[in-house]
Amino acid sequence: MSEILEQPHRPGQTHYVSEIDETGLGAVDAVADDSAPSSVWGEAWKYLRKRVLFWVAAAIILFAVIMAAFPQLFTRIDPNFCELSNSYAPPSAGHPFGYDRQGCDIFARTVYGARASVIVGILTTAVVVLIGAVFGTLAGFFGGILDSILSRITDIIFAVPFLLAAIVVMQMFRENRTIFTVVIVLAVFGWPQIARITRGAVMQTKNEEFITASRALGESKLRIILRHIIPNATAPMIVYATVALGTFIVSEATLSFLGVGLPSDVVSWGGDISRAQTALRQAPQVLFYPAGALAMTVLSFIMMGDVVRDALDPKARKK
Repeated sequence: MSEILEQPHRPGQTHYVSEIDETGLGAVDAVADDSAPSSVWGEAWKYLRKRVLFWVAAAIILFAVIMAAFPQLFTRIDPNFCELSNSYAPPSAGHPFGYDRQGCDIFARTVYGARASVIVGILTTAVVVLIGAVFGTLAGFFGGILDSILSRITDIIFAVPFLLAAIVVMQMFRENRTIFTVVIVLAVFGWPQIARITRGAVMQTKNEEFITASRALGESKLRIILRHIIPNATAPMIVYATVALGTFIVSEATLSFLGVGLPSDVVSWGGDISRAQTALRQAPQVLFYPAGALAMTVLSFIMMGDVVRDALDPKARKK
């Protein structure tokens, strides 16, 4: 409690003086230093685990990956087994989606169609990230004439329409089209964007003080790149890769829809959508289920990319 002094400075006034606080400034400003420092990834995880959007997207992605890896867990029907007598037959016991024009089970083809689409998306993203990371890191770290040469190569590839170039090149492999052919073609024309992103992130990171300290300590350029540059430039790469995976799944479906992607004997969502377009009026379910599976999978990767971007970029989170 405060004390009231009985000797005022002026007539009719009293002087209030608070009690002396025995707590020192050192105790007030003390910070617990026994806890481990929080990293960028630790802060990102704290943000992600509180976001419902993250768990919804992760659940859909996990379901799609399990369905692609183990389709026999969901159906034991051969997706290539067809009976014309079941053409456009309605859903029945054991066949919840009905049959398509050839009498094939739509549910089985939808489940097995995830394998080709997801494999193409994952492999293409991995190759694109590898190529783009190498080009972007070398250009951003060394600069100079190497940066000019690699940047011009990136600009040339980037100027070519991605999907149109893939269609033209896939025409050259009519007799030998496989999943790996589609992956290579999509990767050849899909890496410039991540190369630009990586270059910008590396140029920003290499000017940090800890990079200057590493150089002063005599660390080699290769060690600085592998130990300091790449780990600190991976955040924008991960965000782009998450969204790009969905983009490549759509690209594979588009090529298969146009008849220049995977061969007809490979079950894929794009191929089933292409075959279902003629029956849109009389049997819309033939188109609805593979298109719905494709849309949900791509949407989940887009949502995951958005929430991961917000987690790794606090500035974007505040906007």
